[in-house]
Amino acid sequence: MAKDSGTDWHDNPKGSKPADLREFRPQFTHAERDRRWDGARKRMKMANLDALLIIGYDIFFDMGLVNARYLTQIGSKAGTNVLFFLDEDPIVWNALPHQQRPTNPHLGTQDWVTEIRPFLGLGEMAAEIRGRGLDAGKIGLIGFSSSIMTTPTILHGDVLRLEAELPRVEFINAGYILEEMRLIKSEEELAVLGQAGKIARKVIDTMIEYPKAGMTEAELWAELIKTQIVNGAEPQVFFFLASGPVEHKESELWHLLHGVEQPAVPSMRPLQSGDVITGEWHTQYGGYLAATEFTVYLGNKAPQELKDLHMVNVECLEASLDVIKPGNTLRQAWEAIRAPAERAGLDFVELGFHGHGMASPEFPTVVYRPGYGLPSMNGDKIGDFVFEEGMVFGNNIDLFNPNWKSDVGCMFGDMVVVRGNRAERLVNVPLELPEVG
Repeated sequence: MAKDSGTDWHDNPKGSKPADLREFRPQFTHAERDRRWDGARKRMKMANLDALLIIGYDIFFDMGLVNARYLTQIGSKAGTNVLFFLDEDPIVWNALPHQQRPTNPHLGTQDWVTEIRPFLGLGEMAAEIRGRGLDAGKIGLIGFSSSIMTTPTILHGDVLRLEAELPRVEFINAGYILEEMRLIKSEEELAVLGQAGKIARKVIDTMIEYPKAGMTEAELWAELIKTQIVNGAEPQVFFFLASGPVEHKESELWHLLHGVEQPAVPSMRPLQSGDVITGEWHTQYGGYLAATEFTVYLGNKAPQELKDLHMVNVECLEASLDVIKPGNTLRQAWEAIRAPAERAGLDFVELGFHGHGMASPEFPTVVYRPGYGLPSMNGDKIGDFVFEEGMVFGNNIDLFNPNWKSDVGCMFGDMVVVRGNRAERLVNVPLELPEVG
């Protein structure tokens, strides 16, 4: 039957409801939902906030959506905005009207929220705030930030629109509330990260078994992404890859110290015997990212210098497992992790650790030397912070020997959980340098 509405033209069959697709996707329990909602509401009350307004954009490999997803299990690339209350279930605005027909697909992929509306602009969200009598209150405005993106990502025009629509509201930057909560992972979160780690290990197996001389870098990259997807991970193109000849003209500089981002890779360059292939990637499962770094040598016999680099990589990883534990300081950890490289006279692009979970790099991050690069990534003023059980970190171990080659290195890294007296590995990267193809 036709309707007068310009957004819905037909009734759905009486009694029909969204198909239940939850068994085909990772799910968090209602107990986990209640833990998160309770934690957020307690922090809201302490900050005297009446509501949280979460603006989610498809930014930085979808990480701009993680705060919305953390509270709802919905993090659609088409945009996810959430109005979260102290004493009522949240409202989600997601995607355009035509994507709601016959119903919003996320009503069948999770059971945390039931009120999902098409996103028709911030005006409708502002009207909801006015309708609930919150237009003279304090609202926490949440975008996204990380150790790299230190400025919260909320479009300036959106802020101006909200201020114009709600002139009496006091907007407070409240991203810290969810970032603090995401710092310590629950056992449910760790289980999902563990599954992401298992899929990441399958990607390593593909990286070892698949490359052959003559195939293009693009063919290898596509196979690595395919391995993630067919094993249940979400499409995630954060896959920094690099390949090139270890032996080359001294007049040429190859980018073989660290993986390279798109669109510089993947290219149609054919792989060759004697290449080193390095990668850093995120395997996304249930919204959670497994951190992995790995290197393979394409050929029967890798240069001894490359093998030596890899051996020190393994020493740095082993040191991290011993020192990343509750009560130790970040400074104790980064000094212990870097000690093997210093003894061997090696340099590094990154050598340390960064928080990991729904985003990367999360707080705390220490991968650069003191005074180098972004203060949020070099340990500035956080050396005395201590590890707590349930934190998760990706290792960044990217070594090279400037006395051998200034443009060829070895990447290596696992993802670890702070547990008891020794960190637990979740990807279980192989400890040998593969000589493949």
